[in-house]
Amino acid sequence: MSRQNINIVIGGAAGQGLATIGTLFSKAMTRSGYNVLVLQKYMSRVRGGHNTFAVRMGVDEIVSPTDEIDILVALNAETVNLHRGELAEDGIIICGDDIDKGDVSGLLIPFNDLASKPLFYNTVALGVLGSVLCQDICYFEQMLSEAFGKKGNEVVQANLDVLRIAFDWVKAKEAVYDCLPVPQYGENKLMLNGNEAIAMGALAAGCNFLSFYPMSPSTSIAQTLIGKGRGLGLKYEQVEDEIAAINMAIGASFAGARPIVTTSGGGFALMVEGVSLAAVSETPLVTAVVQRPGPATGMATRTEQADLNLVLYAGHGEFPRAIFAPATVEECFYLTHRAFDLAEQYQTPMFILSDQFLADSYQSVDVFDLDALPDIAKPMLTVGGGYKRYELTEDGVSPRLVPGFCETLVRGDSHEHDENGRITEDGENRIRQNSKRLVKGCGLWQDVIGPDYYGEKGADLVLLCWGTTLGACLEAAEQVDNHSVGVLHFKQVYPLREEQFMEFLEEAGEVVAVEGNATGQFARFLAQETGFRVGAYVLRFDGRIMTPQYVLRGLESIL
Repeated sequence: MSRQNINIVIGGAAGQGLATIGTLFSKAMTRSGYNVLVLQKYMSRVRGGHNTFAVRMGVDEIVSPTDEIDILVALNAETVNLHRGELAEDGIIICGDDIDKGDVSGLLIPFNDLASKPLFYNTVALGVLGSVLCQDICYFEQMLSEAFGKKGNEVVQANLDVLRIAFDWVKAKEAVYDCLPVPQYGENKLMLNGNEAIAMGALAAGCNFLSFYPMSPSTSIAQTLIGKGRGLGLKYEQVEDEIAAINMAIGASFAGARPIVTTSGGGFALMVEGVSLAAVSETPLVTAVVQRPGPATGMATRTEQADLNLVLYAGHGEFPRAIFAPATVEECFYLTHRAFDLAEQYQTPMFILSDQFLADSYQSVDVFDLDALPDIAKPMLTVGGGYKRYELTEDGVSPRLVPGFCETLVRGDSHEHDENGRITEDGENRIRQNSKRLVKGCGLWQDVIGPDYYGEKGADLVLLCWGTTLGACLEAAEQVDNHSVGVLHFKQVYPLREEQFMEFLEEAGEVVAVEGNATGQFARFLAQETGFRVGAYVLRFDGRIMTPQYVLRGLESIL
């Protein structure tokens, strides 16, 4: 029987190389034209603990991880014990011949016979997995050559020899699993995770300054920016703490740079005063907040959507902002680019609100269309006489001049100020300047990206979701029997425009909020803004990603 997609889970202890196997395999499959979605689960340890690298792949688009395992690649006995019960009915186990897989079908790999030393065991596993799925060895050869090229031809050739031995060993045995259908599309795809896409979206927007303090799961945004941005003129600084990070970025922006700050919930909590500084000084700033379970240190390598309220209300005083919550790797790229544009247009803080799942989830994506990206707004470099940095304007946006590019004096201030940037406590001026800043929110409101609706209007059930829960909702909607189901997904969670979505909610038979937190933060915010209250919730806050199976189990008591 031919199947359209399969879920492969590679399990073992940290340090056993499962991420190496999984990454090389995923890249090989992407290059051969398959759609791939990776889910990584790992413990916050340098070595040890049980980790998994799941690859769901197929010829059609893959929108969500899944709980059911088709092929379990077990690098240790613990993996078999933990995941045997999650195998599909025809699922198989691939493991070393020293591991007891019970009566489950599969392969016992004689690692000692196929490789001369343990150093090559991961290459053996890669070759066995590729051969079981009837894949062309050339893609795996390319991956190994690229991965070990810097170590010299001898190392590359040794791995290629082991790979060939592993492939041939499987071919000499009776087939244990169905071959995958050959993909129909071309091979022009990228394999990126969400953090890499945020970094590339920033660079595409002209980001040229990064200040950060490392914090999982956001750190790889900074790593990617540094790795890819050096040749583009990016300046970066790993500073002593998050407070320094955001204040340094604000200073860079004031001086004409286009900065980004990257962090996670705990780090962002320290940055909040800086957010207000950017707002009152009307300094463009983009901050990427990658969520993990809190409070405090919480679960550093797990996922959650519990920082919406933190980002929504961060900062003292009142000022406009926009918050984007991408669902996919593509949206990470395009929404980050948009955040930079809006930050410059409206001179106020912008936020990318992602999470650990998207941060570590590799997906195969089409090459980004750079020509379709709009030009990013720019500050002024020269101005005529009578320049007022905080001039009162109809749309609230004052002329922003970069100091040092002309002889005009540019004042900025964290205090309340007049149009010329001079500190003042005059009450009437306070009303004028505060109102001016808030008026910029009207422009942001006009530019809101509306939610996407999937399914027929007036459905029996509408799943309300935001950010990364989209895929699970879409797949679950297809599996609900005897009810029409729609999915309403928000990729921009603030501000909201009622006319873009209220009809989908009001015409639905029942609305269920699906969120990765314990309190339904977005549904409650939506009720605050619109007065509409959802009928029920499916909430997950155990640090694991929302899956279609989890949504369906939650709906059992509702439908």
